[in-house]
Amino acid sequence: MWRDLAAIGRDAGTGGYRRYAWTPADTDCRAWFRDQARARGLVCETDRNGNQWAWRGDPAAGDAVVTGSHLDSVPDGGAFDGPLGVVSAFAALDELRARGVEPTRPLAVVNFGDEEGARFGVACTGSRLSAGKLTPEAARRLRDADGVSLAHAMEHAGQDPEALGPDPARLSRVGAFVELHVEQGRALADTPHPVGVASAIWPHGRWRFDFHGEANHAGTTRLADRHDPMLTYARTVLAARTEAAAAGALATFGKIAVDPGGVNAIASRVRAWLDSRAPDEKTLDALVGAVRDAAAEHGRGEGVRVEVARESFTPVVDFAHDLRDRIAARLDGAPVLPTGAGHDAGILADAVPTAMLFVRNPTGVSHSPAERATEDDCLAGVGALADVLEDLACR
Repeated sequence: MWRDLAAIGRDAGTGGYRRYAWTPADTDCRAWFRDQARARGLVCETDRNGNQWAWRGDPAAGDAVVTGSHLDSVPDGGAFDGPLGVVSAFAALDELRARGVEPTRPLAVVNFGDEEGARFGVACTGSRLSAGKLTPEAARRLRDADGVSLAHAMEHAGQDPEALGPDPARLSRVGAFVELHVEQGRALADTPHPVGVASAIWPHGRWRFDFHGEANHAGTTRLADRHDPMLTYARTVLAARTEAAAAGALATFGKIAVDPGGVNAIASRVRAWLDSRAPDEKTLDALVGAVRDAAAEHGRGEGVRVEVARESFTPVVDFAHDLRDRIAARLDGAPVLPTGAGHDAGILADAVPTAMLFVRNPTGVSHSPAERATEDDCLAGVGALADVLEDLACR
């Protein structure tokens, strides 16, 4: 499975992946998912929001146990973030068959669409739509860097954008969702444990900062006469780092767009996206407020107008304690740890009992081609997931 999936969407130059929603690479990943389902005699379907489900047993029976993750990537992302959870889910079903155990509850593998939000800017789009945390009207209006709307991209890929919307009936049939994921950090790296259990997800969100200045000639405009939005942006980046360090939180400007974008031109506008995360919502609110205030203050001094809009937000997710504790006990003392990374499991936690397993990442690096997990640890993850599925669905 890993070899068949590995070449899809991989950039030969960087070695990273560019599997963006509703692109040819995404279409190929979806075809791979369907092929894996068919090879196991599973019934494969795509829901109204573009999420793929592969069922063993009758989904209409309810109280299903679901596992899986996503197949899309960030720009030049690593091989494991998302796909490890989907590959491991199919492998765990194979392991259950090898053990000769029969499910007493329906089982399913899911591939959630557009989890990373790399193309249209909103993370976990498929699960947000299903859970009613993103309106279909707002989703259809999302546009990529080339101005292509989500609605147009979906339609071009053969999915009906008019069908988007909450899916409470489907979610009500899910009794538990367990997502396996490569660890995005080093909490497990220096321990003897190849697999951990998630306790919670930090609250996090994305904010768009628009810095409006005045376009002018880079070679003839005196420094004192400039209203340069790039300067205000640069000062805001430094302020975000300072405020985050003081708060014990995280703040990252990782994407910008500059108009008009000429080497010899002072920009008229800089648009930048802030990703911020913190242990609790009070700290996060204070951090983003401090960054916003710093941007406004620097803008006033430099004749630059600053606008800030929140594009997405996920509150703290404290995974269901009974499910989390049951899984930790089944895995014989696996470490229980929080994470600052968002996941589909976190989006669904209000509607479905959810839990997460993390597979050790020796580099601690994620969202990069340097992301890693050893074969032994991946196999340990499959075994752990199979143990969990056996405990939840076969007894």
